[in-house]
Amino acid sequence: MATVVDLITYPVKGCAGTAVDSTHLTPAGLAHDRSFMVVSVDGVYRTQRRDPRLARVRPTVSADGSRLTLASAEPGDGHGAVHLDVTTSAPERDVDLFGATYRGIDQGDEAAAWLTDFLGAPSRLVRVPPGHDRKTDGLTPGTSGYADSSALHLLSRASLALLHTRLAECGAPPLGMDRFRPNVVVDSLPEGCQGEDWAAVPHAEDRIRRATVGAAELGYTKLAVRCAVTLVDQEAGARGGPEPLRTLAGYRRFSAGGVVFGTKFAVVRPGQLSVGDEVTVEEWGEAEA
Repeated sequence: MATVVDLITYPVKGCAGTAVDSTHLTPAGLAHDRSFMVVSVDGVYRTQRRDPRLARVRPTVSADGSRLTLASAEPGDGHGAVHLDVTTSAPERDVDLFGATYRGIDQGDEAAAWLTDFLGAPSRLVRVPPGHDRKTDGLTPGTSGYADSSALHLLSRASLALLHTRLAECGAPPLGMDRFRPNVVVDSLPEGCQGEDWAAVPHAEDRIRRATVGAAELGYTKLAVRCAVTLVDQEAGARGGPEPLRTLAGYRRFSAGGVVFGTKFAVVRPGQLSVGDEVTVEEWGEAEA
């Protein structure tokens, strides 16, 4: 067992996350996670890979998903905030995510004008339509909104601590967990609790095949292959140098290509999740990396 210490949802793909104490895990991930996406006027997705200033956009979505606020994380920069009534009935349009075509519901000119001004590039905001039926790949079948792949990304503090040790050996400073944009962060059981303390072992999450968390059940899909988003300083909204990819390449190379850090899961059984919930591994497997 281990304990959930952080839950983070990212309502707008590529934008800042929102930490929550408790939320519902839907078949597509944490409630409202990656339900919205910023696209070019041609419908092509925007992410921090090309638009690192997305990290400075702070979205807030109401519990029922009917209201969305986009605000600047830079007080006094003149951008202010825009408050939107979310529409799920406007005409759908094609949107491009990694070369695959999905559908999106445009959220109007006010959102588009705010994002265009903030990012300095013509942009629109779309929402996943009610009939979104995306199928995600990996060992366990699943679905997600506009996430890169699977519904849920889990990472342990022990894995980050090992990275910090490796960074220090190279003379580099530690990096925040937000560089990796996880949905669920786990840590060792509180002192005095009984159970296997697997979360104290770096990258033990790589071997999880089935796990229960709160009222939900997760199924392993694949390891999280890291990209240039990890190079973006989430506070500055700008690339901050070669780390962590340079250091991860020294000990986390994946045989299928790239470097890996963290694990992706599909939602086998939806349910309520809360900080403090125990993560119980029902089935282990061999790590792929």
